Amino acid sequence: MKAQMAMKKAAGTSKTVESCQICNSDKLKNILFLGYLPPVNKMPPIGEFPNEQSSYPALFLHCPRCQLVQLGLIVDPKVLFPAEYPYTSGTTKVLRDNFANLYQECSKLIPLKKEDLIVDIGSNDGTLLSNFVAHHQVQGITPEDIGELARQKGIPTTTSYFNQQAVEQILQKRGKAKIVTATNVFAHIEDVHSVIDCILNLLKDDGVFISESHYLMDLIETLQYDTIYHEHLRYYSLHSLQYLFNMHGLEIFHVKRIPTHGGSIRVYAARKGKFQKQKSVGILLKEEDTKKLNKKLLVEFKAKVVLSKLKTHTLLLNLKKKGARIVGIGAPSRASTLINYVGIDDGIFDSVLEIKGSYKIGKCIPGTLIPVEEESKLYQDQPDYAMLLSWHIADELAPKIKQKGFKGDFIVPLPEPRILKNSDV
Repeated sequence: MKAQMAMKKAAGTSKTVESCQICNSDKLKNILFLGYLPPVNKMPPIGEFPNEQSSYPALFLHCPRCQLVQLGLIVDPKVLFPAEYPYTSGTTKVLRDNFANLYQECSKLIPLKKEDLIVDIGSNDGTLLSNFVAHHQVQGITPEDIGELARQKGIPTTTSYFNQQAVEQILQKRGKAKIVTATNVFAHIEDVHSVIDCILNLLKDDGVFISESHYLMDLIETLQYDTIYHEHLRYYSLHSLQYLFNMHGLEIFHVKRIPTHGGSIRVYAARKGKFQKQKSVGILLKEEDTKKLNKKLLVEFKAKVVLSKLKTHTLLLNLKKKGARIVGIGAPSRASTLINYVGIDDGIFDSVLEIKGSYKIGKCIPGTLIPVEEESKLYQDQPDYAMLLSWHIADELAPKIKQKGFKGDFIVPLPEPRILKNSDV
């Protein structure tokens, strides 16, 4: 039995979610509204005269039946993931390290042979598969032109959205997969039940599906409202994932909390009875039961988000009153939500600075005229303060930036807005 997602067509390329994307319940509860946000990858060139830009409501909903937290609007993926998609996973060290760890871990948990095929959904520039390519057969699938970078590394990559047609092409050319991975994309694709059907068609009978998704409890506990944007349709707890997989005859046999994106979970699932269930599954389910994801917790989360916005305003106001120059450091997708929700503009930030080679350099933060420039400018024309927009890795970033010669102080916006003195780094 499958739950089909009931959605109402809205204007243009969006669909309003009227029932749960997993269990079809129509008893969805409104948690938080972050306003109308622009697509995080629509970044106009610096200097372009401002034109009309689309923006979409960011409504955070909770399903009491299956515990899924989800967005209230689904935007056309062609809007969210354009061919010129500017994100590359290989430029982020924490992701490179994470994918290396994934390979080591699954090699211990899953009996793998040289001829086994590993398929990565949303393979981007091939960073994940680069860990497998010397030992096994690999196949990437990604809708963006960035897949050409993977092909240049010798990683076969299909430029396509993940759907049944793409699966049939892989089956005809490569056969069935031993492992299918979906890291930071499993919550992005519309109609999750069709996605799982495609994955099951692609997997061998004893195959394994490995997903990595931003973890709902980390989001709530560390106030990561900045990860709420339209690419992320669903925000999983282990309970909601277990509910979903059970509907398709899949069983979670191992789970691991990982540091990527401010806190994620790596989940191993296979057809029931194929793998021995590890203790990790029961331990995390019990932790979630203890923390009680309920209405009270979610109401408290909303209140804390609102207070965080006001505290950030106050901090920035006090600095600008003194004539301080402020820049942002890093332009991850989450920065767009924070900047637009808080209301930061080019009168507050001189610019946002990105590492050399980033595809975002030369463009503006979505919904603003804040330019994204190369980070060397930080050291050549030093501002008074640098806000770490990838605040979840502030402990890693701040010492590196100081070592390179930055003399100013840092602003860490979440979970509690604060100034980090250069002398304390």
